[in-house]
Amino acid sequence: MDKSKTNVVVFFTDQQRWDTSGLHGNPLDLMPNFDRLARAGTHLVNSFTCQPVCGPSRACLQTGLYATQTGVHVNGLGLKPGVKTLADYFDAAGYHTGYYGKWHLAPGQLKVAPEYRGGYTEWLAANWTEACSDAYACVLYDGDMQEVRLPGYRVDALTDAAIRFIDRNAHRPFFLMVSYLEPHHQNNRDDYPPPDGYRERYTDRWTPPDLKSLGGSSAYQLGGYYGMVKRLDEALGRVYDALKSLNLLENTILLFTSDHGCHFKTRNDEYKRSCHDSSMRIPTMFYGADFVGGGSRTELFSLIDVVPTLLDAAGLSVPDELPGHSLMPRLRGEETPWPEEVFVQISESECARAIRTTRWKYSVRSPFEVNWPTVMDKRAHAKEYKEVYLYDLESDPYELVNLAGGVQYREVCDALLGRLRRLMADAGEPPCTIEPAEPRDLYWRRPEIVSWN
Repeated sequence: MDKSKTNVVVFFTDQQRWDTSGLHGNPLDLMPNFDRLARAGTHLVNSFTCQPVCGPSRACLQTGLYATQTGVHVNGLGLKPGVKTLADYFDAAGYHTGYYGKWHLAPGQLKVAPEYRGGYTEWLAANWTEACSDAYACVLYDGDMQEVRLPGYRVDALTDAAIRFIDRNAHRPFFLMVSYLEPHHQNNRDDYPPPDGYRERYTDRWTPPDLKSLGGSSAYQLGGYYGMVKRLDEALGRVYDALKSLNLLENTILLFTSDHGCHFKTRNDEYKRSCHDSSMRIPTMFYGADFVGGGSRTELFSLIDVVPTLLDAAGLSVPDELPGHSLMPRLRGEETPWPEEVFVQISESECARAIRTTRWKYSVRSPFEVNWPTVMDKRAHAKEYKEVYLYDLESDPYELVNLAGGVQYREVCDALLGRLRRLMADAGEPPCTIEPAEPRDLYWRRPEIVSWN
């Protein structure tokens, strides 16, 4: 094969919290393969989605653009044909591209027509995997839109197919994205179905502090969710083993990331679509090629940064119009600037915006556009917003104490508001008004201002 080109495998999960990883404090050893490869490669400690819902986040990942730039701000809209994607960039560079699993970027389709496949050459996928398959009934559609039934637990079935792709294409440069439904819930019965026997391993074992405090559905769903995560990590180990057995490890980039997190009905009446870390913080690591020995990185990394990072790592040019940043110069030791915040656009449950710095979380929401008749009526942006959340992540990492409106924190909010306005404008959003939260005296909080970051 052409050794001058670096293969890419994107291992993409759905609705996976960052703290399922042992590197983030989970004591259940759910992700030993992720943890091992992250230690040996490059671990993005502070990694976030830029849109905490399936379709919009996937459009951001594929294009390197914000939801207001892709036109996909809610599920069901579909990515317009002709918008440049990861597949287009790598195809133009002579790669064979493949997409396997859940797509969620075609308008109103289960079987995805060729014009809505984002430019991928080889195809084995469904628009909504949860609508055509189940834990032990994996059904996808091939490039001819014909049904393909894959045997085994759904994670294993998709992994088997991905390994066959790698084996078939080991002689030439390839870009493969494997998009799992897990650990997303099975919609038709609101359950997290793990492999048989796995739910029992993890039920009533360990609950993150936010879920322990706020409850939600975690008491009866967390065991199954953890079981799904465990099987995903075993699949990651199998992909690694396949690359090793084919002598592709040194010449392949392996990226593990997710589209958004899961708050188990603690922040609204479902699982994501909020500004909280439980919705937007995700596990992310790169392994292979120039990422080996990259260490634990503390930069605030967004899904927006995936496209420029992968293009740069593969030696391809990064378009100037992309809003994200490549991590590669920093891995090479260059003193390049990096954003001090990540920007998040929130839709469907509410029309909201948020920024997260190392220390602060600040969010605004439109009070007039929360309860649209249908999801499809929801707008990409609003004319008016109001402050709703401020969290001090230094003292409150699980965001249990909302400081919005506290007179002691007005100066903090004003500074964060200025940064938020700049990011909204950079993402192509029109001017808007943002009303301060109703003032209140948080007498139980220390009043001094310590840091903006």
